[in-house]
Amino acid sequence: MLEDQLTEVQEAKGTSFLKTSFNMINALTGLGLITTPYAVSRTGWSSLPFLIATGIVSLYAGILLTKCLNTDASMKTYPDVGFHAFGSKGRMFVSIFMYLELYLVSIGFLIMEADNLERFFPQAGINLRGYHIGGKPFFTMVVGLIILPTMWLKNLRLLAYVSMCGFLSAIIIVVSIVCVGIDGVGFSKRGKIFDLTGIPTSLSLFAFCYGVHSVTPMVYYSMRHRNNFYKILFIVFPLCTVNYIILAVLGYLMFGDDVQSQVIMNLPTSKVISKIAIYTTLAIPIVKYALLMTPLANAIENSLPKKWNNMLIFMFIRTLLLVSTVVLAIVFPYFDTLMALVGAILCVTMSMLLPCICYLKIFRLYRKCSVEVAIIGCIIVIGVAVGVLGTYTSVKERFG
Repeated sequence: MLEDQLTEVQEAKGTSFLKTSFNMINALTGLGLITTPYAVSRTGWSSLPFLIATGIVSLYAGILLTKCLNTDASMKTYPDVGFHAFGSKGRMFVSIFMYLELYLVSIGFLIMEADNLERFFPQAGINLRGYHIGGKPFFTMVVGLIILPTMWLKNLRLLAYVSMCGFLSAIIIVVSIVCVGIDGVGFSKRGKIFDLTGIPTSLSLFAFCYGVHSVTPMVYYSMRHRNNFYKILFIVFPLCTVNYIILAVLGYLMFGDDVQSQVIMNLPTSKVISKIAIYTTLAIPIVKYALLMTPLANAIENSLPKKWNNMLIFMFIRTLLLVSTVVLAIVFPYFDTLMALVGAILCVTMSMLLPCICYLKIFRLYRKCSVEVAIIGCIIVIGVAVGVLGTYTSVKERFG
């Protein structure tokens, strides 16, 4: 679905090892980072091994997905992998889950932005024909306008440079929160060791942290020397996992069980260093939104008649996608519930289950008995359990 864009990149000899690494780091670093303290608070300190285990499983799934991509040069996207494994039905299934995941995560970006901006400017708003629009709806629309120009970028090489900003933002957030802890808040909260009832939510949010494989094929195909992609996986996943652990531990030590679903919502707004962390967090959606929405936008564009292949249609489709996410973010502004559901249903499926299932089918290993097949089977069983329990818990807590 990304043939036009990625062919353009290939003609320019593709992205380098460093730029591809930044693309992967940017895909992994986002909303998941600021939810890790809350995820730990739901189960307690004993949930940290689950975070590491989730990272290992996602890394392994990425390796399996890359092996699938290596079998046929015509596979350029995740739906192509689904087609190669299960035919047209496989393509349709993967496409629906992939685009839905990217779409809902984009909505989460907007909700997060509005939540934080409202804290700083609670009185902001506009009057439109006698109606006052303020609070979260107002800021959701403002953020949409800010993001709009990035939706009109077509070149992956430009997004690679933007990705560097996302990586630096993650470092700034962690350093800023450390400074806030040192300068007044402290690290004295003991927290709890273990709470069984919180496991489904914790695992769902951890899965959300590693929900990267929807865009992995796109990043892989844009790389100049694809045989080095395994090295990138082994660098990026441990690096991001360490970053997740650091913020999860620090955030839980600082705020304990009172930590909110976005740890930056706990930071005192009066401190300059807090403002740096919050404003830096607000920059992440601007650098990630377009990268996440590109596959969906390209899929829609490629389904249209060739005579509609012009810049005006290009801008209209991407603008319409952005407007639709803005509307849904206003209608359903529940960040924690949305992220937990995305993690339990979509990230578990796309970043854990489907790579395993497609690998077994493409390499015809499902009829064989081996250690590898046994490991993959365990991952599938555990993934299904996490998805079911996480979905049930999230729905019950919000609507039950």
